Amino acid sequence: MATGLERVGALMAQALPVRPLGRVAALRSGLVAVQGLSQTARLGDLVRLGPPAGGRRAEILRIDEDGRVWVLPDGPPEGLTLGAPVALLGAAVLAPDDSWIGRVIDPYGDPLDERPLLPGGTPRPLRPAPMNPAGRRPLGPRLETGLSIFNTMLPLVQGQRLGLFAGSGVGKSSLLGQLAQGVAADVVVVALVGERGRELRDFVERVLGPAGMAKTVLVAATSDRSAAERRRCAHTAMTVAEHFRDAGRQVLLLVDSVTRLAEAHREIALAAGEPASLRGFPPSTMSVIAGLCERAGPGPRGAAADITAVFTVLVAGADMDEPVADMLRGVLDGHVVLDRAIAERGRFPAVDVLRSVSRALPHCASDAENTLIAEARALMGAYDRAEAMIQAGLYAAGSDPAIDRAIAAWPRLDAFVSRREDQDTRASFLALGACLARNARKRADRGGEG
Repeated sequence: MATGLERVGALMAQALPVRPLGRVAALRSGLVAVQGLSQTARLGDLVRLGPPAGGRRAEILRIDEDGRVWVLPDGPPEGLTLGAPVALLGAAVLAPDDSWIGRVIDPYGDPLDERPLLPGGTPRPLRPAPMNPAGRRPLGPRLETGLSIFNTMLPLVQGQRLGLFAGSGVGKSSLLGQLAQGVAADVVVVALVGERGRELRDFVERVLGPAGMAKTVLVAATSDRSAAERRRCAHTAMTVAEHFRDAGRQVLLLVDSVTRLAEAHREIALAAGEPASLRGFPPSTMSVIAGLCERAGPGPRGAAADITAVFTVLVAGADMDEPVADMLRGVLDGHVVLDRAIAERGRFPAVDVLRSVSRALPHCASDAENTLIAEARALMGAYDRAEAMIQAGLYAAGSDPAIDRAIAAWPRLDAFVSRREDQDTRASFLALGACLARNARKRADRGGEG
């Protein structure tokens, strides 16, 4: 944690009395052209439009050869006039501090919970240089999650990056809250990108609750904020997570959602003149998503901590091949699919086990555990393939021994996926083994009767 003197120094650095000054030269399609800053401004720098009191921030998107600097304001440009002053604030940095735990902040590190918040003593760039991949540690041990399905068939390991793919209203936020409270981590960092305003308080008070917030830093940019602020939200959360990782704390990062991050980036890129390509997303979308995801994961070799991350994706109509889902799936260490049909019949979390995968397997489980997982998946797969016939009454018992076993095991396996009372991985595997053992005993009893 930064000392009082370091905090004062950070605040003084933000309040420099002299800054380069330009003037508004043009207003066009949500962008503002500024004259007088082309020799000192850099892409990505922040400026303040208007007077020091009441001005709004903006991000530099383009610098033309004629000396004009084009910026994207953090709000509608209404009220701006030609010739209004524009102060150059410098590079986009953030100074996280340990005292931010338990707080709700905006993408600039300002408090949203109406309490004072001081910055740390060491500013960090929002978009640092990529980590040397050859210098990263391997994935760590399996993490306890408090959820049987993630303790067994879809394990989460230290430093893993997992994708959560879901439509709206299928229990995504509730599952994130359960992971925030159940996963063994020192600090939880949550990014709510483009969420509805009313959901922020609900997530703090009901989903996380006082126990969850006690170890959480929540960064929020609701749907009514500008595209620049929504895009910055995810990078701010990642920067906060890196601060705690570098301090030796195991971090769980939850980003909800990458889809809204991509939509915000699309809005900014198109305004800056980048052409649209696949379904309207510009070519740079992939680099933005990959660059964010690669910052999570195992820490550098010799470090003591990692960032375990869960990134959510909103998939319309369960389309797992839509651009953002396809981009994200290619850079993660596994994906979990939530299915609306499962949610509608009342089973939560609505995980579609057969369409989900954790790339931590088989290495993070023992041979006996992998055998249990393979058997459970085989039974669930057999039932899924025959479900239409079973529900229609067209399947005759005894026609296929594999389907008979699947029908007998299905109710227990389906209930197991929603099991939440297990406290550790061992208990979860014992429960899974009990499901399969009961099925084996029934087969043996029927064989004896024959």
